Amino acid sequence: MPAQAPARPTNSFGYRDVVEQATALAKQPFDAESARIPDELSKLSYDSYREIRFRRDKAFWREGGSDFRLLPFHLGFLHNKPVQVHIISHGSAIPIPFTTSLFEYGKVPVPKGLSPALGFAGFAITTNLNEPKVQDEVISFLGASYFRLIGRGQRYGLSARSLALDVGGKGPEEFPFMRALWLEEPSRDSTELVIYALLDSPSVAGAFRYVVSPGRDTHVDVTATIIPRREIERIGIAPLTSMFQAGEGDLGQRTDFRPEIHDSDGLMMQSGSGEWIWRPIRNPKELRISSFGDKNPRGFGLMQRDRDFGSYQDLEARYDARPSYWVEPQGDWGEGRVELIEIPTTNEALDNIVACWTPKTPLPSGQAAEFKYRISAITTTWHLHPYAQVQQSFNGSDIEDGVVDGNGTKRFIVDFAGGDLAYYQSEPERLELVATMTGGAVNSRIVAFHGPLKGVRAIVDATLPDGQSAELRMFLRARNRTLSETWTATWSVPPGDSSRAQPPTQAPARN
Repeated sequence: MPAQAPARPTNSFGYRDVVEQATALAKQPFDAESARIPDELSKLSYDSYREIRFRRDKAFWREGGSDFRLLPFHLGFLHNKPVQVHIISHGSAIPIPFTTSLFEYGKVPVPKGLSPALGFAGFAITTNLNEPKVQDEVISFLGASYFRLIGRGQRYGLSARSLALDVGGKGPEEFPFMRALWLEEPSRDSTELVIYALLDSPSVAGAFRYVVSPGRDTHVDVTATIIPRREIERIGIAPLTSMFQAGEGDLGQRTDFRPEIHDSDGLMMQSGSGEWIWRPIRNPKELRISSFGDKNPRGFGLMQRDRDFGSYQDLEARYDARPSYWVEPQGDWGEGRVELIEIPTTNEALDNIVACWTPKTPLPSGQAAEFKYRISAITTTWHLHPYAQVQQSFNGSDIEDGVVDGNGTKRFIVDFAGGDLAYYQSEPERLELVATMTGGAVNSRIVAFHGPLKGVRAIVDATLPDGQSAELRMFLRARNRTLSETWTATWSVPPGDSSRAQPPTQAPARN
């Protein structure tokens, strides 16, 4: 009979304590002054801050036999919000005092007179992720409410956030940040790590619990209790932030020899009704917000589906090894929408893509709302569903002879592969391409087997009048049997300029 873990003391510090702190914090006016750091740290340059490194021989838990190590980050440069980091040992939450002896400063003068209560910028957790005897980072918390996780063989890429406020709204975005973090001290046999966080901002306070499970596909189970100080309309639950500068069809957005430059190439969703949807990400000419109305969504995420190194040719960034993040809501989230916010960029160092869930009904002031979900760092999406998946897509502005039949007509090309498509190769007439638009008209549908891809190329020619925007959707089926994901994209024609197709300023909502 396997040995049971010792029972936790009834007075042990835990999530309920963080919720109580968040509840009390939400009843008070936001305090901006307590979140300041000394000028000598905030004035550090990018290069100077990079000189400061945690001394790995000082890593916490290295003597306890655990596979986990805790490495705090130094404050400075853009990381100017101090967070108090605690270790929960034998039920008691013990703060980690700041000391310069934990860090190497390189060419930067060692700061003097800093308080032990200064705090840190965040922390990284290492474990034997890729090899049993090697410590590699598996998750880090650094900056506002951002955290990043990776699985086996992956490189850091996109980021997750604990909460997003007013992304893509009329006013400036508000960035909630962590005031305190707690980590349960792992034992020798611990295979997961429990982290708690107290979040604060002018508009909201919150408590979070993260259970980190490292592995081939590292996942984190998140419990979030959110207490608004005001009614919040544009609140992003389980937000993901990524970068997209250029994809396979974006010839005009390439800046060097690399064919593609992105952390993620598509938004993937499973609706509450079970439909699987793929929306390719683009670098638009102006801000674009796409909303996908739903009830009790089953999953959404920003995916890096293209894993071919030849698509990127970047030996340093290794975009081909960057993870996808898949969010699976737990319980009923009710009505709302998955939003994809695409911001124009000419710089791959800037994150310009956000995906999140926004409830239909704004969260009321002073009332706690709880959300639970799992976020997984995955390399492939083939295991998520049995249907054929979108491999790449192009539109008429990116290919020769894209405008095929005069003004306002455009060609869309989507390549599907996998699933059960190979079964129909000997009898292609059984395949049907279902294509619909919210405006304009679909003129023709073409299906051709794609030998090199072992899949199917779907081609749609569509017409849209001047000054209109529309959403185009297409998928493959055989009689009443769905064979593929639903590919969707938006298209607009400016007034009086139907000879050129432009990306829309805002995609129409789909309910």
